[in-house]
Amino acid sequence: MNEHQCTTRRGMLKRAGGVIGAAAFPMSARLSAQPAGPVITELSRYMSEAGSRPLPEEALEKTKEHILDTLAAMVSGVDLPPARLAMQFARAHAGEKTATVVCSNLLCGAIEAALANGMLAHSDETDDSHALSHSHPGCAVVPAALAAGEQFGIDGARFVRAVALGYDVGPRVTMTLGGLPYQMETHRASHSVASNFGASAAAGCAASLNAQQMRWLLDYASQQASGIVAWQRDTDHIEKSLVFAGMPARNGVTAALLVQLGGTGVDDVFSGADNFLMAFAAKGNPEKLIEKLGQRYEVAQTNIKKWTVGSPIQAPLDALVNMRKRRPFEADQVDKVIVRVATSEAKTVNNREIPDICMQHMIAVMLLDKTASFAAAHDKPRLKDSAVLQERAKVQLVPDEELERQYPKRESIVEVTLKDGTRLTERVDAVRGTVDNPMTREEVVAKCRDLMTPLLGSEKCSKLIERVLDLEHVKKIQELRPLLQREI
Repeated sequence: MNEHQCTTRRGMLKRAGGVIGAAAFPMSARLSAQPAGPVITELSRYMSEAGSRPLPEEALEKTKEHILDTLAAMVSGVDLPPARLAMQFARAHAGEKTATVVCSNLLCGAIEAALANGMLAHSDETDDSHALSHSHPGCAVVPAALAAGEQFGIDGARFVRAVALGYDVGPRVTMTLGGLPYQMETHRASHSVASNFGASAAAGCAASLNAQQMRWLLDYASQQASGIVAWQRDTDHIEKSLVFAGMPARNGVTAALLVQLGGTGVDDVFSGADNFLMAFAAKGNPEKLIEKLGQRYEVAQTNIKKWTVGSPIQAPLDALVNMRKRRPFEADQVDKVIVRVATSEAKTVNNREIPDICMQHMIAVMLLDKTASFAAAHDKPRLKDSAVLQERAKVQLVPDEELERQYPKRESIVEVTLKDGTRLTERVDAVRGTVDNPMTREEVVAKCRDLMTPLLGSEKCSKLIERVLDLEHVKKIQELRPLLQREI
C-alpha cells in the first residue's frame, strides 16, 4: 500500500469514526454542561460549610462516641485476618510518610492509610451500624477523615465535623436508593455505596473543598460507587472488610485529593442525562438526599454495638441476659432454645462459618459463658469444641415474617425450655446500643477500654479516650498519632 493509499484509508476511517461516534451518542447525551439543580446545590453548600459550622451538643457528643468506638474497632481487630492483610498492604506501600496506620508504627500516604485503617475497622463485627440505610458508616468515614485530616493538618474540631458530615451524606444516599430492599433487589452492596459517599464527604470536608468542588467530589464518588453482595460468601471476612470499609475509605480520600488538586467533573451527578440515580435506582427521590439536613444528624441515628457480633445476633444475646436476671439457669439445665428474628436477618447469620456472625454458635457461647466476649466471638477453633456443639444442637433459628415487617428495627423473640419443663420467653424490641435504647457515654467508654487496653496498654488507652472525648480542643489531629501507634 503506497503513501497516498494510506492517507486516504486514514481519512476514511477518521470520517467513519466520526459518523459512528455521532450515531452512538445522541445530541442529548453529548451536552457538555448542565446547570446544577436545587438538590445538589443545597447539599454541596451544606457540605462546604460543614467544617466551620459548630455541631449541636447532642450531635457533637454522639460523633465523638462513634469516633472512639470506631478507633476501638480498628485497634481490637488488628490481629484478625483482614487486619493482617491490611498491615501487609501498608508495609508494602509505605512510600509517603503522611498518615497513621492504627495499632502499628507504620506511616503511609493518605490513600493507603485510609484503605488499611478501613479494613482494620471492619476486621470483625465491632463497628457501628445505621439501620435505615443498611450501612456501617463509621468503618469508612472515620478512616477517611483521619487520613485526609493528617494530609491537610486539620484540627480536632474540623475532624469531628468531617466525621459528622460523612454520617449525614453516606446513609442518606442509600436511604434514597431504598436501603435493604434496594440491596435485595439489585444485589448491590448498600454498605459499600453508603460508605463510599460518606468517606468522600468526610475527606472533602478535611480538604476544605468549596461548594463547586463538593459537587465534583460527589461526581467522583458516584463514579467509584461499587460493591455486590457476593461478600456474603466470604468465609474469612477479608473481602467483606474491603467492601464495607477499606475500598470506600480509599475511594473517598482519592476523590478529595483529586478535586483538591484541581480535578473537575459534572456539576450535578444526581440529575440530568445519565445521572447516578438513573444508573442505580431510577425510582429514587433525590429530595431524600437533603431531607432534614442540618436538623436530623444521622450520627445520632446510628447504633453502637454492645456485643462484638453481627447485628442480627445482638437482640437474642440481650434476651438471654434479661432472662437470666429474672430466672438464673445453667447451660446444662436447658433443653432447647428457639430464636426468632426477621427473615432477612436469619439468612445472614444462619450456621455461618465465622463465629461472630453465626447465631447458633454465639447463643451456645452465651449459654456456657453467660456473656459474649470479644475473645469468645473470635475463637474460631471453638466452633468445633464439643461443649459448644452440645449447646448449639439445642438452638433452633426461626425466620419470622412478623419481625421482618418491623425491620429495620432488629427485634427478636427468644424461647428457652428448661429440662424441668419451665418455659421462658423474652422479646427484645430495642437492642442495647440502638437509637431506641442507647448506651451511656460510660458504657461506650467501658466497651472501648476493654477492646483497646490489651493492645495499647492501660495508660495509653486512657489518654486516647480522654483526647477523643475532647477532640474539639485538639489543635492538630496528628496529636492522636502517638496514642494510636504501637510497635510491631
